[in-house]
Amino acid sequence: MADAPYRYKVGDIEVIVLTDGFRNVPVDGKYLVNASEDDFKAQLKAEGRPTDVMTNTFSPIVLKTGGKTVLFDTGNGEAQVAASKGERGLLNQNLAAAGIDRNKIDMVVISHFHADHVNGLLGADNKSAAFPNAEIKVPAVEWKFWTDDGEMSRASPGRMTELFQNNRRVFDALGRKVTPYEWDKEVAPGVLAVGTPGHSIGHTSYVVSSGGKKVFVQSDVCNNAFVFAPRPDWQGYFDQDPPQAAATRRRVYDMLVAEKLPVQAYHFPFPALRLVEKAGSGYRTVPLTAV
Repeated sequence: MADAPYRYKVGDIEVIVLTDGFRNVPVDGKYLVNASEDDFKAQLKAEGRPTDVMTNTFSPIVLKTGGKTVLFDTGNGEAQVAASKGERGLLNQNLAAAGIDRNKIDMVVISHFHADHVNGLLGADNKSAAFPNAEIKVPAVEWKFWTDDGEMSRASPGRMTELFQNNRRVFDALGRKVTPYEWDKEVAPGVLAVGTPGHSIGHTSYVVSSGGKKVFVQSDVCNNAFVFAPRPDWQGYFDQDPPQAAATRRRVYDMLVAEKLPVQAYHFPFPALRLVEKAGSGYRTVPLTAV
């Protein structure tokens, strides 16, 4: 995709938004847990969006902070470039286009262990480290859960067992060389890790702060600006704990509204920097160009 990179500053911290591409998701009755297909299509129509297919975008970010180059989440992985016919797995191409050498990335911070966030830790061969000189930081809660053999043995068949298998594949290939981090502590210079569970048990967001400026990096608190912002109580099939995910979304978005805090999203339309406002019983997101 040609709409990257996008750069802005949060005080002294440079934010570089990149794209890993997109995936087209069918609009059907399987996507939402507590709303019908008709409701889903009506919401998309109200937002002026197509009602047959929904485009899900992926926007990892790089921060230049405290003399470090820090990547947040890694996309779908280079192996997906060929598998998806060039639709996704484009992060490393776009890092290069932004003048960022993957070998000079100091740290990779993972928000949660879903495939579109961790698969890019591996190179195109799905065996070697994509960022060989980077420290890999992972949420402690997330790491404990997905590496627990007991939890894996109790996993429900389907999505959960597939996630366990995929996470073992990725992190075993890296020799499980990771640094777990805790919530409510600094994970990188000027970056506070914030627990936002529900989408996954250890799902993490971040507050980036410098020079009196702030931006909230929401990861997957809201997976689609046109669906889950105006309908925050709707729950997705991809949430590990759907009711908790919805409650977290309301808590976070009420905070963003109250503090007028810009949000950098992983799945919003590129460059995915927006301001959240109240709208009826839900919210709307307004594109921003800077913070």
